[in-house]
Amino acid sequence: MINFAIIGCGHIAKKHAEQIAATEEANLIAVCDKIPEAMVPFTEQYHVEAYQDYDEMLKDCRIDVICICTPSGLHAPLAVKAAQAKKHVIVEKPIALTLEDADLIIKACKENGVKLSVVHPNRFRPAIMKLKQAMDEGRFGKLSHANATVRWNRNQAYYDQAPWRGTKALDGGVLMNQAIHNLDLLLWIVGDIEEVYSMQATRLRNIEAEDVSVGVVRFKNGALGVIEAATTIYPKNFEESFSVFGESGTVKISGRTANNIAHWDIESMSVEETQAIIKEIENDPFGQPGHKWIIQDMVNAIKEDREPIVSGVDGKNALALVLALYESAERNQPVKLG
Repeated sequence: MINFAIIGCGHIAKKHAEQIAATEEANLIAVCDKIPEAMVPFTEQYHVEAYQDYDEMLKDCRIDVICICTPSGLHAPLAVKAAQAKKHVIVEKPIALTLEDADLIIKACKENGVKLSVVHPNRFRPAIMKLKQAMDEGRFGKLSHANATVRWNRNQAYYDQAPWRGTKALDGGVLMNQAIHNLDLLLWIVGDIEEVYSMQATRLRNIEAEDVSVGVVRFKNGALGVIEAATTIYPKNFEESFSVFGESGTVKISGRTANNIAHWDIESMSVEETQAIIKEIENDPFGQPGHKWIIQDMVNAIKEDREPIVSGVDGKNALALVLALYESAERNQPVKLG
């Protein structure tokens, strides 16, 4: 068994606890939060040890992996401490809010010989995995462009749940908090990005960060991309989609969350192959929960002594793209990555 502990017992920690419990070789043994009441649901349901002091929890030699589920601006010091205590690290997205902090996390994990995984679970949606497979097989030919769209609702009550939500120091806006998953998909599926141009605004929510953003990107392979992200959609989540357009293929993954095949037309695939893929996704659009993929992959990475599928560098690359989009919007001009 691989023993897990969670720091930060808010909303996202529940997903970690559920999927640790659902993973055969994983075991949740401890949680930590400064607010004792926040730990009660975990201690009652999972019968784990509760710590108010993170340093004390890190002394528990039974713990193999720390899941960091705190506000984003706190990830770096907690991850570094975990690595120094020789604990493997799963950190919620974004890996951090600055590249310097991301580098600190990656360096600490490398120097202490522990695994580091960043939670980007959208990669494991069945339709997305089919799209990635088709891309890796070269089915699209020369790429024209790709689109990543997040049209969701996060009302003022969502941001008012905690004083850190929507702040630049601890949270960020729609790009950092919601659309970063879709930016990770752009990088993972289409390739590295060399230049961005972005505009953003805070239109409807009383927060420091942006609630709507639009941008264009140029990939190193020459393809273009369009990013649209908003938490201002009335009255509820409307659409999340991911589209790829090439000389010999067009695919759009869509729905309220990007789990369904809206369009699949690839020249090198027969009608029978296409229908089989569409039917497979229709029968199981959600598949295994993304957080379970992350938990199981960490268990396997430890046992096989390999890098997790979503690495610290992957997390840093998605963060770098968000920060480049922010910089472009602030300067009102294109920004080159790297």
